[in-house]
Amino acid sequence: MSKRIRHQRIKKMITEQKIGRQADIQLGLEAEGIRVTQTTLSRDLRELGLIKLYEEGQAYYALPEKEEVTVFGQRLAKYAVKLERASFILVLHCEVGEAALMANIIDAEKPAHILGTLAGADTLLVICRDEAAAQQVEDEISVYIDGGRG
Repeated sequence: MSKRIRHQRIKKMITEQKIGRQADIQLGLEAEGIRVTQTTLSRDLRELGLIKLYEEGQAYYALPEKEEVTVFGQRLAKYAVKLERASFILVLHCEVGEAALMANIIDAEKPAHILGTLAGADTLLVICRDEAAAQQVEDEISVYIDGGRG
């Protein structure tokens, strides 16, 4: 089965039902005769840019809204309540469970000036290439946090 078809099936599954675990997506694919490893499935979810949403204590996968795909800082600021910087590392504080959402936003865009992320429950570390890159990302995000939540 081609990657394109596998991606279509995954999108169809998560739009038709609220699925919160990769294992459930894997089982759904297998029920359709599509065998996939956990590693491949993780890569597929990342490539599709899936995010996890939380509703009434339940987490589930969803496709990002079309309008959100374009503005990096604005998307992160939807979840961040506080932003701090230490040299080339940014620390974003958010509500419990939202750090992984912010990490997914960054990982989906793969900006060259960000080396990686590390998400906890309510804190996201963003490791930037250097201090200038960290300042650039901080400026882009803080405009929305200070203007919208401040």
